This record gives sequence, structure tokens and C-alpha cells, in this order.
Amino acid sequence: MERELTRWPPLPLTEWRATRDTLQLWTQIIGKIRLANTPLLNHWWNVPLYVTARGLTSSLMPHPSGDSFQMDLDLHEQTLDVLAESGAHGSLPLQPGSIADFYADVMQLLDKLGLATSIWPMPVEIEGAISMVEDHEHRAYDAEHAHRFWIALTSTAEVFEQFRTRFVGKSSPVHLFWGGLDLATTRFSGRTAPPHPGGAPNCGPHVMREAYSHEVSSCGYWPGGDGEGFFYAYAYPTPADYRNQAVEPPEAYWDDAMGEFLLPYEAVRTAHDPELAVLSFAQSTYEAAATTANWDRNALERHEADT
Repeated sequence: MERELTRWPPLPLTEWRATRDTLQLWTQIIGKIRLANTPLLNHWWNVPLYVTARGLTSSLMPHPSGDSFQMDLDLHEQTLDVLAESGAHGSLPLQPGSIADFYADVMQLLDKLGLATSIWPMPVEIEGAISMVEDHEHRAYDAEHAHRFWIALTSTAEVFEQFRTRFVGKSSPVHLFWGGLDLATTRFSGRTAPPHPGGAPNCGPHVMREAYSHEVSSCGYWPGGDGEGFFYAYAYPTPADYRNQAVEPPEAYWDDAMGEFLLPYEAVRTAHDPELAVLSFAQSTYEAAATTANWDRNALERHEADT
């Protein structure tokens, strides 16, 4: 289906929260399948999903059968597509229905294609989560709102990729972590960090300790909270005086409850230059972290002479 492309569409959570919750659980099923079939990479970089020209993908995954495969959420055609190296393939429609039924359909499809994968069916990072095999509560799905969210992801990913070019130190890909359904990119100082205290629902302490084994400055986009969601930025460990640093654009602020800088998505999409608003937020919050934590910015950042 073809739609008029709006780079920063409105996404009021009062209209699509139920769809968002369903979409998040679908991505958790795909992400857990990726987790089960891939070796651990530093900071769990083997588990996120990636934005594509049609939706989200697991990217290519190995399988014990020897037949590598990938899983794609096509948010144009509204299908989940499973594509194998052998040529085997299958699809499921993205439509309203219980998570329990969708989970069963996905597992049956993988079995049919010779790609059977066992996962722990408990969602992570969600308060009061229900096992996927028993979840008959989350049923809503509006294709148009899911498509709008994907457009927001593509626009954000483009800015984050531009932001990444300014840094020559270790940085993460731009990837979607299905625990929180947030698109993020992270920079590293090169120094180790104290063990993370953990605390995310259904995540053992080893999960956060691996994720935050080294000092970071991270920014992302999260379709949660109030309004239309937020862009966020944080540092771990949090440097002294970090929260008191001036950041841009003017609509950005420090949130004590979250322990992060926040920039409302609505402020971005209604800005004269939304891309500049996101880029200035990412850059200024990184500078706040790097300055207060005494990163070796001269060694880590790209300079004009380097280009």
C-alpha cells in the first residue's frame, strides 16, 4: 500500500497506545528468536532489530540446522516474513488478535520451515507482563499508526546515523531494543563502568551488567510516557553535575524521575527544522556527559582535519 510520506507524523499515545503495546510484544518474540540463535556480542548487540525501507528486521541469523534466516516486519504490506538462505519462506499477516495466537502462529511457521526455535515466552522490561503463551489481553493493532511509528523511526535513524559520523571512538549501531521499543545509539569513553544495579522487570542482573559494562553516553527515541513519546539521553555512570548542564533545543529538560534528559517528540515534529532539533539534542547531551565525566574528547571525536 502506498501512503503520502510525512517525515515526522503525529503519534499521540492516547490514540495508539494499545497498538504500540501489541507491536512491542511482536518485536519481543522476534528479538527473543534472534537472541536464541546468535552468539553474545558485547552489550547484547546481537539481539536488537534494525530499521529497513519496509519496517524492521532481525537481520540474518544462523540456525542449528545450518539454514540461516531472517525475520522481517513489513509495515507496508503488514506482514511478518521469514526468509531462509535455502529459499524457504513464509508469512503471517499483521492484524488484530491475541499475542498468544500470534506466538503460536510464529512458532508453527518456524517449525514448518525447519527453523524451530525455543524461547522464554515472558516479556522483559514490562511491568506486570503476561507470558506470551497466555496473553489474550493484548489484541489491538492499527496498521496506520504502526506505519506512522515506522516513519518516525526512519527519520530518527537518519539523524542518528549523521550523529554517529562525528565520533571515532567505539559506538553502537543505530538499533531498536525490543525491551523498551526504543531506537538508540550509544557512545563509549573506553573506560569500564561500575556494575549496574539492574532492576528492569524480568531481567536478571547479568543483563544490565553486560549492557553497561563500560562508560556510556546514550541517546534514543522512545514511544512511551505521556503525549507523543520522547527523545532521551543519559550517561552511565551519571557524572556529577551532568543534570545541571545546558542542553539544546530549548524544549529539552532534565527529568528527575527518569534520570535522563528528555525532549518531547511533539516538540521535534512541530519544530521548524526537526532534524536539527534531534541532532542538537544528541550532540549537546553527549557534550554534557563527555565534559562532566572527563572523556578524552580530542581522541574520540572527529575533527575537520580528519575529513
